[in-house]
Amino acid sequence: MATWAEIEKSAPELAEKVRAAFQAGTNKTIATLRKDGSPRISAVEMTFEDGQARFGMMGGSLKLLDVRRDPRVALHCPTLEPPESPSDWPGDAKMAGRAVEVEPPAENAMPGSGYFVLDITEVVHTKVGDPADHLEISTWHPDRGPSTHKRY
Repeated sequence: MATWAEIEKSAPELAEKVRAAFQAGTNKTIATLRKDGSPRISAVEMTFEDGQARFGMMGGSLKLLDVRRDPRVALHCPTLEPPESPSDWPGDAKMAGRAVEVEPPAENAMPGSGYFVLDITEVVHTKVGDPADHLEISTWHPDRGPSTHKRY
């Protein structure tokens, strides 16, 4: 399992940018797979704790049923209004992987709910480059580690 701690160790600069993007607001977006294989997006709260990306879901929620059936998920940071100048935008972040169900912390234990850590298979941070004529896309994958490329 690739943990958040591994990303921080392997790609500290990327991890710092991704963490900042995810912590910019409470509500993140999670993509799950419905029973028929089509995508579902939902709001979710996600935190970085003990070297893990952690999130929970209310009992009976459709996203919880999705994840227990097929643990593949993608998480997207909160979407904020862009600043006046594109070069002042701190960027956008997303992660993908498998939701691994774990015991919830005692203070969060609710009957029927689900508590998960992300087994990370991809981390991406996208920002406007300098000069603002391209995007700078930084990624991390378990088999390749970190890399950055520009898209004009």
